[in-house]
Amino acid sequence: MKKIQMVDLQTQYFKIKTELDNAVYNVLESAQFINGPEVKSFQKELEEYLGVKHVIPCANGTDALQAALMALDLHEGDEIITADFTFAATVEVIHLLKLKAVLVDVDPETFTISPEEIEKAISPKTKAIIPVHLFGQCADLESILAIAKKHNLFIIEDNAQAIGAQYSMENPASSSSYAGSFGHLGTTSFFPSKNLGCYGDGGAIFTQDDDLAKKLRAIVNHGMYERYYHEEVGINSRLDSLQAAILRKKLPFLSQYNEARSKVATQYDEAFKVLDGIIIPKKNPKSSHVFHQYTIRVLHGKRDALKEHLEALDIPAMVYYPVPLRKQKAYFQDIKDRSFANTDMLCNEVLSLPMHTELDDTQIQYIISSIQSFFKI
Repeated sequence: MKKIQMVDLQTQYFKIKTELDNAVYNVLESAQFINGPEVKSFQKELEEYLGVKHVIPCANGTDALQAALMALDLHEGDEIITADFTFAATVEVIHLLKLKAVLVDVDPETFTISPEEIEKAISPKTKAIIPVHLFGQCADLESILAIAKKHNLFIIEDNAQAIGAQYSMENPASSSSYAGSFGHLGTTSFFPSKNLGCYGDGGAIFTQDDDLAKKLRAIVNHGMYERYYHEEVGINSRLDSLQAAILRKKLPFLSQYNEARSKVATQYDEAFKVLDGIIIPKKNPKSSHVFHQYTIRVLHGKRDALKEHLEALDIPAMVYYPVPLRKQKAYFQDIKDRSFANTDMLCNEVLSLPMHTELDDTQIQYIISSIQSFFKI
């Protein structure tokens, strides 16, 4: 049996090696490494895929979040509500811009930000909400959009882990749209392990708003609308042509990649739903799930023991995330007026299993049987 990895990018590469090698060679031959035709073509193709008017490529997902906030004309001390249970990049950019991160609890079943907790945290200084589409499915966008409309707030969707996921609104009823296309702005990351990943760093911002798109294109290019005329305070954040060329070749496979992940998740679900001591991932009925991570909850204080058991059998498993953001040294907040019971519970119980497009049946069954054997001890 081939060695099991959390993400197997090498095998994925070999399946489309010729196309990727040719794409990289063509960029090298053209010597158009920055803002070349591959970047412009990828931008248009991703716009068509997502059904958004504007995609603004940038250097990474963290820059995408930072640029998105910079485009909203916020002021020092303005409050941004986001989830306590997520990766640090979401609050990192808030702090860098001298805004205030207001952290709230998450839903214990979907792991995404709780609309009820958002509502409780709104103050006169609140200016935006950043819902994180965690582990591959959308947050409760319908409720969050209603809250934002009621209080006149911006929404920036952090879609780094859920590109390709679709969400269906109930009221008014509409056809599904892709994650990242509902808010004023959406952001994503093309880090190699993402569902749509390049071979370095990369990111993008999405919007339906022409004015925001124009401003963002300037912000990510040193604040220039016209070369050498700096009208905005900007950053240097560009997706390079080599990464764009790679992403162009992988984008047509994204739906296939997400379906492969879903099939693995279905096998995991069937095997683990009957195990006392495991809670399988809950799916939001309004959202598809693209399973950037397959994350279980391990009950009765056995999470770390299960992780050690799997690692002894050469099965990697990861804890995303072991410490709430409010307890991180860099972002510490002594919050007494809100409960974080769900976040604290998840930090003690979550365990992510190997999940990628190249898992074969032998590997999947080995992972399943190894977990089953642990709970029979």
